[in-house]
This record gives sequence, structure tokens and C-alpha cells, in this order.
Amino acid sequence: MRKLIFSTNVTLDGFIDHTAVIADDELHEKASELLRSVDVILYGRIAYQLLAEYWPTAPSDESLSPSVKEFAITINQVDKIVYSKTIENVSWNTKIVREVDPKEIRAMKFLPGKDILLGPGARIAQTFMSLDLIDEYRLLIQPIILGKGKPLFTDNDKQKDLLLIGQNTLHSGVVELIYRPINNSDKR
Repeated sequence: MRKLIFSTNVTLDGFIDHTAVIADDELHEKASELLRSVDVILYGRIAYQLLAEYWPTAPSDESLSPSVKEFAITINQVDKIVYSKTIENVSWNTKIVREVDPKEIRAMKFLPGKDILLGPGARIAQTFMSLDLIDEYRLLIQPIILGKGKPLFTDNDKQKDLLLIGQNTLHSGVVELIYRPINNSDKR
């Protein structure tokens, strides 16, 4: 069965803000590694539009480092689904789906292929969390206290117990924490 992996950068105080992250070569290499393990990325409208504005043409930017260029090439090759009620036209290997259907997501996990990536975005992540669709959380904790912004975890009305299954520390001080939800076999 394919895993649905949620991965995002988050500040130490729990906010997501793409302008506040350390997006160095090592972080892009880590992201490219994750992208090579999936064959579809799921996005909400806001994150999709932000990323689709830049990455499709980024490989031709001669000022990019090799690792950022590799990230651009890798993300451009992956199929994408954007969940939006308002977007009418897409490109960038993307299909529009109007709303998250838990049955469709669960069925997608049983299709052959690589894992599924839930891209960044607080609102879409909260939707998938509330529906218990996430099999693995990869949080890249940025060594930044932002003090304000969009919180990653809000409107969560039930506790989710997680098991730490991996961790990595990058040279920049970013710490990747990898969790999976605890299931009954973990509670022995």
C-alpha cells in the first residue's frame, strides 16, 4: 500500500511561511529525495498557485545552484492534483479536483505506484488530518521563532498520537522529524 506523506517546513513556534525558511542547497536536496519517492503531489489552491508561478520555468534559470535546478526538474516531472473550487485552468502536469473525497484518497493508496505527497499548506493539511488520511508526517523544523503568521496546527478537535520513526539534522540547523500515526499494534 502506498503511503500518503505530509511534508512541510514549519518554524519552531509552529508557523508556516515560505519567506521565512532556510531554503539552502541541502534542504533542496532533501526535498528532491522525497520527490523521487512519490508519483503524485496533492496541493491546496494557495500552495499550488504559489509554486506553479515559479517552478515550471526554473530549470532554465542559469543563476540557480545545481541542487535547486535538480529540485525544479524533479518537481516538474511529478503529476499533481490541486483541490480547488475556484481554479478553472491548470498546467504543470496537474488535474483539478473540486473537493477532498476520503474514499478516493483511500482508494488511491491501493493503486500501484510510488507514495503520495501532500504538499505544503495549512488548510489542506488540516483537512487531511481531520479525515485521518495522513500516513507519515515529515516536519522540517526551521530554527526560527517567527512570532506570528499562519499556524500549521489549528482547528484540531481530537488528539493524534504519533510515533517518531526518523530524524535528520541539516547543517543549517533545520531538523527533519518523521512521524507516523500510532496504531493499535504500537500500543502493546
